[in-house]
Amino acid sequence: MSDTTAGSGARESAVDRTRSQITALIDELALRPGERLPTEAALTDRLKTSRSTVREAFRQLEQSGIVVAVQGQGRFLSASGGLRVERPVTKYESITEVLTARGYRVTSAVLSVSEAEADAEAAAALEVEVGTRVIRLVRIRFGDDRPLVVSENIVPRELLPGPIEHRDWGGSLTAALAAHGEYVQTALATLSAVELPADWEAQFNLSGMGPWLLVTEVGLSISGRRVLHAKDYHRGSEISFTVLRQR
Repeated sequence: MSDTTAGSGARESAVDRTRSQITALIDELALRPGERLPTEAALTDRLKTSRSTVREAFRQLEQSGIVVAVQGQGRFLSASGGLRVERPVTKYESITEVLTARGYRVTSAVLSVSEAEADAEAAAALEVEVGTRVIRLVRIRFGDDRPLVVSENIVPRELLPGPIEHRDWGGSLTAALAAHGEYVQTALATLSAVELPADWEAQFNLSGMGPWLLVTEVGLSISGRRVLHAKDYHRGSEISFTVLRQR
């Protein structure tokens, strides 16, 4: 999610961008495991950003195991950093980003949007009381005019104020949350192979397209608040994710 907002969201977005630029530079320079990366000073000048932003981007790359810092010598590409994992499941991306990266022309259809009361599942996921007012959004994402992802998203009503009929629900939900100060930074996710709910198959003419890869996740803002409960049904014959396993 790269929509830029004021305050901490904007700083986070700058770090995300710089981290991506550093990984792209690793590819451009064809660095191999054990080889030294450019210094903070060199990257600050090359990427036209601040020293603190480069340092934080490096810190995140070190935490993910891509880069290793050696005291007094610099930072080096790790053994696992030399592996290229396409669209890793550990990277938090919007559905549009996931599909666009796979070369699809992406369009959306809003199936339903309504105000509702949080049931037990949504309440537990969002850490709110059962019955709390929420917005429930169901959409289909098409890739080259084929249905690839069916999504159900639930957010606390208070986070997106105003009449729901006045909002464009075909756009990015995380961008809408960011515009109201809730920048989704991380998510807790589980994956399972399932069939679509039977009523959805019948209602939306989606029968016979399974199995689907269900990604159930809770989006957390920078403050740690749970702001989004999502169920994304990815068409199993078209979409997969990669996991890098380390000892």
